[in-house]
Amino acid sequence: MPKYRKKPVVIEAMQLQWGTWSEMCDFAGVGKLEDGKPQGTYVDANGVATEKLPSDPARIGLLIPTLEGLMLGVEDDWIIRGVAGELYPCKPDIFEATYELVGESEKA
Repeated sequence: MPKYRKKPVVIEAMQLQWGTWSEMCDFAGVGKLEDGKPQGTYVDANGVATEKLPSDPARIGLLIPTLEGLMLGVEDDWIIRGVAGELYPCKPDIFEATYELVGESEKA
């Protein structure tokens, strides 16, 4: 059976964190301030999105428009812009195992 290797692809990505919220809004085109509040969501300990601050430790979340519909990106997930401009969230461990930094100025 023939075997194939995935072609190297350069992508743009940003990690979802409070400190990168403004840049994430610009990058993903979602989550911008509305009435002085970010359009994000909280994520409870079970990974469920909620508009109310949970009593347990909460993380921030952002609904990312993907080719498969809205997907929840959770604090510390990487939001990736693919080769066709599509967005999708990626868990930090998968991102680290799959991608390496090639530089700020290189484009896909």
